[in-house]
Amino acid sequence: MKRLSILSFLVMFLIGTDTFLISPMLPVLSRTMRFPPAQGGWLVSAYAIGYCMSALVVGPISDRLNRRNVLIAGFALFACATAACGFARGFWVLLALRFVTGLCASIGSPQIWAIIPQLVPGERVAAVMAAPTAGLTVSTLLGVPIGSFLSATSTSMPFFAVGGCALVMVVVLMVMFPAVADAPTIPDASRGSGALVHAAESDGGRALGVTDRVHALIGALIGSYRKLFSNPRSMRYFLAYLLFQTGNFAIMTFIATWFAKDFGLDQVGIGWAVMIIGVGNTLGAVAGPWVMARVSHGRMLLGGFCVYIGLYAILALSVNITMACSLLFVTYMVSGAVFPLFIERLQSLTVAQRGTVSTLTNVTMYAGSTLAGIVGGPLMACVPGFWGVTVFVLAMMCASLALWARSGAHDF
Repeated sequence: MKRLSILSFLVMFLIGTDTFLISPMLPVLSRTMRFPPAQGGWLVSAYAIGYCMSALVVGPISDRLNRRNVLIAGFALFACATAACGFARGFWVLLALRFVTGLCASIGSPQIWAIIPQLVPGERVAAVMAAPTAGLTVSTLLGVPIGSFLSATSTSMPFFAVGGCALVMVVVLMVMFPAVADAPTIPDASRGSGALVHAAESDGGRALGVTDRVHALIGALIGSYRKLFSNPRSMRYFLAYLLFQTGNFAIMTFIATWFAKDFGLDQVGIGWAVMIIGVGNTLGAVAGPWVMARVSHGRMLLGGFCVYIGLYAILALSVNITMACSLLFVTYMVSGAVFPLFIERLQSLTVAQRGTVSTLTNVTMYAGSTLAGIVGGPLMACVPGFWGVTVFVLAMMCASLALWARSGAHDF
C-alpha cells in the first residue's frame, strides 16, 4: 500500500501540475504567439473539453481491460503530448496539442481511483486515496509557480520539464506499479455491451463492418452507463458531487477577483494569498488519513459540510485580507481531508465499473467548474463584494449535503 500511495501521488501530481501549468504563462504566450489575451482562455478550456470528451468513452472501455496497462499507456501518451506542446510556435497548434493532452490525461489518471479499491482492503481505501488527493492538492499549490518560474527561461521549458518527468515516471510505473488483475467480463443483458467484448464477430461468426462496429460501441457505452445508473444511489451521488464541486470552484475561480477588488492586492499579493490557501488544502490532505482512523467517515463528512456552511456564511463579512485568507485556509484544509470520502462513496457504487465511475467523477468536476464560471461571473459583476458568490456557494453546499444524507452516504 505504501508503494501504491507514493506512485499514485506522483502520477496525480504531474497531471495536476500540467493542468495548472498554462494559466500563469498566458500573458507571455499572448505576446510571443501574437494572439489577443482574451483568447488565451481557450487554451485552458481545450484541455478540459478534450478530457471530458475522451473520458465518457474511455471509462466504460477501461472496465474491460487491465487497468495497470491502461494507466501506463495513457500516462505515456500524456507525457508525449505535454512535451509536444513545447514545440508549438503558434496559437492554433498549441490549442490542438492542449486538446490532445486532455484526451490523453483522461485515459490514465482515472485508473488510479479505480485501481485503489481493487487492490486495497475496504477499510483502508479512503486512507490510501488520500495520497492521489494530496498529489492534486500539492499540484494546485505548485503548478502556478512552476509555470511562472520555468517560463522565465522559455515558454517551451515548462512543457519539456513536465513531459520529461512524466516520461521518466512511465518507466517507474512499468517497473514498480503493483500487478492488477484483468477486468472481469461484465455480464450485460443488452446486445450492445456484449458486442463491445465480441466486436470482431457477429452471431454467425461473420466479421463486422465499420458501421456495425460503431453501432456496437455506441450500444456498449449506452449499456454500460445504463447499468451504472440502474443503481438508485448513482444519480443522487453524482448530483451531490456536482453541486459540491460547483460551489467549490465558484470560490476558487473568483477569490482572486475579490482580493483585487476589495482588498487592493496586486498579482504578487494574490499569488501569495492563494499559496497560503493551498497550504491549508495540502495540510488537510496529509492529515486526512489520521483523522479517518479516529473518526467515523459519516461523522467526518457531516462535520466537513458544517464547516463549509458555517464559514462561507461569514466569508463575505471579512474586513481585511488576513481574515479572508484565514477562513479560506480552514475551509480548504477541510476540503483536503474529506475529498477522499467523496471518491470512496462514488467508487462504492460498483465493483465491475470503477473505470466508468472514475471518469464520470472527473467529468463531473469539470462540469462543476464550468457551471461555477457561468453563474459566478454575473454574480461578481452585479452583487457588491463577495456576497453573490458566497450565497450561491451556500445554496450548493446545503443542497449537496441534503442529497448525500438522503442517499445514505452518512451511514458508513
